[in-house]
Amino acid sequence: MISVTATERSGRDRPGEEPDRDERAGKGRAGKGRRGRPVDHGAWFLVLPALIPILVLSVGPLLYGIVLAFTDAQSGRTAPTEWVGTLNFQDLVHDTLFWDSFRIGLLWAVGVTAPQFVLALGLALLLSQNLRFRWLARALAIIPWAMPEVVVGIMWRLVYNADAGILNETIRDLGLGEGRDWLTGLATALPAVIVVGIWAGMPQTTVALLAGLQNTPYELHEAAALDGAGAWRRFRTVTWPAIRPVALAITALNFIWNFNSFALVYVLTNGGPGGRTRLPMLFAYEEAFGYGQFGYAAAMGCVMVAVISVLLALHLVGRLREGEET
Repeated sequence: MISVTATERSGRDRPGEEPDRDERAGKGRAGKGRRGRPVDHGAWFLVLPALIPILVLSVGPLLYGIVLAFTDAQSGRTAPTEWVGTLNFQDLVHDTLFWDSFRIGLLWAVGVTAPQFVLALGLALLLSQNLRFRWLARALAIIPWAMPEVVVGIMWRLVYNADAGILNETIRDLGLGEGRDWLTGLATALPAVIVVGIWAGMPQTTVALLAGLQNTPYELHEAAALDGAGAWRRFRTVTWPAIRPVALAITALNFIWNFNSFALVYVLTNGGPGGRTRLPMLFAYEEAFGYGQFGYAAAMGCVMVAVISVLLALHLVGRLREGEET
């Protein structure tokens, strides 16, 4: 028979024995999670200052807009608002003007995002080199980012002015013609606005790519150069794999931001001429505040939120798959 000493018996848990002081203190401060881990409920008080503005300013209006999309809410209406179900969405399916604005929004988003990334990548590669006055070049490169969109729109309206704009004056001085009215021409309005969108959004893409380039180990470039790799091969095998996650993330965000653009195009053309630059956000704005159709405009907003959510989901799924493969 194995004997048990008093010291060993005292180390065991006895029925009815009170837990020791440290355990009681730990249970008083935190509960237990599903896996037995302590949960500190006091941490929620640290999150609340950031969570409350998000709920009030983002989630609340979003839920209200979704509810509004199923009503016949209108401005200046004395009769009570009624629930109409999916009637607004049914009308939206057959609204050719909305789908035309949706097509223009996609053209605008792609037309701005793709050249913006290519130009920003070239600028980031240039600014990552050890050049003289590099600090000044970097400061000048982010000036458009620091300017409000309204100011950018007004400035470029002056550039595109048909009578005294710097663009037409340059064309006349070079003997290339008399210039044209860029923002009111049916063929030139959308390309002209796209150029402004590229110029205004390129700095933030440049900063993101430049940060990715600076995190690339310089030893890898030196090793590739010693192996005889040229500039293009070093970019393809060293630089691009290092900045690829940053490039994919900033491109996806830029596409979403550009698709939801409003202020810049509103100041430049207000959706004209003839709806050639009427983006989905502009069309919804006109329906809500121009014609007072709040319910119908909210339905447009729901469709755009759904499209953006699908794009975000596809992007996140792709990133998760890449993470699992690596």
